[in-house]
Amino acid sequence: MLDRRHLNRTLLAGLASLAMFAPPAAAQSKDPVKIGFAMSLTGGLAGGGKQSLLAIEIWRDEINAKGGLLGRPVQLINYDDQSNPAQIPGIYAKLIDVDKVDLVISSYATNQIAPAMPIVMQKNMVYMALFGTGVNDEFNYNKYFQILPHGTDSKPAPSKGFILTASQMNPKPQTIALVGANAEYAQNVLIGARQNIKEVGGLRIVYDRSYPPTTADFSPIVRAIQAANPDVVFIASYPPDSVGLVRAFNEIGFQPKMIGGGMIGIAFTPIKAQLGPLLNGYVVYDTYVPEPTMKFPGVEEFLKTYQAKASSAGVDPLGYFLPPYAYAQMQILGEAVNKVGSLDQNKIGEYIHKNEFKTIVGDIRFAANGEWDRERVLFVQYQGVQGNDFKQFSQPGKQVIVYPPALKSGNIIYPYADAKK
Repeated sequence: MLDRRHLNRTLLAGLASLAMFAPPAAAQSKDPVKIGFAMSLTGGLAGGGKQSLLAIEIWRDEINAKGGLLGRPVQLINYDDQSNPAQIPGIYAKLIDVDKVDLVISSYATNQIAPAMPIVMQKNMVYMALFGTGVNDEFNYNKYFQILPHGTDSKPAPSKGFILTASQMNPKPQTIALVGANAEYAQNVLIGARQNIKEVGGLRIVYDRSYPPTTADFSPIVRAIQAANPDVVFIASYPPDSVGLVRAFNEIGFQPKMIGGGMIGIAFTPIKAQLGPLLNGYVVYDTYVPEPTMKFPGVEEFLKTYQAKASSAGVDPLGYFLPPYAYAQMQILGEAVNKVGSLDQNKIGEYIHKNEFKTIVGDIRFAANGEWDRERVLFVQYQGVQGNDFKQFSQPGKQVIVYPPALKSGNIIYPYADAKK
């Protein structure tokens, strides 16, 4: 008969041996939820990419302080795509197959979102997309969700408010020029602009050209537009060419009755400060400006946190255009994961389709194609900009909302020459 003390020692040793092979439940529960993405941290899109990343990191820190997702900490895994769409497929293949991320979100901008679609679709993963135009029109992927207030038909949205506003001016303009980069975003926007011009009626297109994305000298383009002498100029551009075109129009001195459009980058604070008074009179696409009609619950608190971190992070010091939306996409994804109670991609996608989300950029519900079920694109006119101090853009009245009517905060100054005075 075994001594009781010897028996106890034998049992304890056996239990310890078993424990070596059984992963402890506590350790399992602390494994991070990995969220993977590319982001443009260098190159032409870096201005938007860096501020988007900061917003996502703010969400990560806040959600982890509340216990994370599914009781597990959130870990971000991201790589610089160098603003080069060709880098995207390799990055997402690595994120999914090597890093074994649990969730994916997109890089910023149409040109960077689209190249990841085939890989994400093949892996059947939910894909939160930050500021893309018409990306899912061809793919029709049921787990794609767009964070941009374009409404169900995304291509016309970046021009609709501009063209509607132009058609209501007095004296009414008769002719319009269309110009944009030969890249996916700009081409999608120009397709939508032609559609809007046709539907609204009354404007005749007298110039419709594209330029290479690598264009550095915009003077020949502006001179060609000037030769066509349009009443209105609509531009679809990315940050480097937005700056180049504004400068070229100013240097050549051509002043149509109305100018602006889907000019990405104009809304970034460093670009606003750089261009200063050259922006006066431009009517451009935007998503958030500090006008009294844009007081969504939570957005001012977020911006206060963002702005406190922005200077040390070396990013846009105001963060109006992109960061609230980058944060909102994470609010949506995080809520869906916690409500579903798992990382099952089908269940997460189904939850997002079926529910409305309260975010810092307002209430969001998605249509069947993954776009917002209602349009809420802003067109703002720069008015009374003086000097190059960026702080003036935190004040109401510098970026006056002229469209949509529900959010309008002031009247357009027309023609453009009057706004330049």
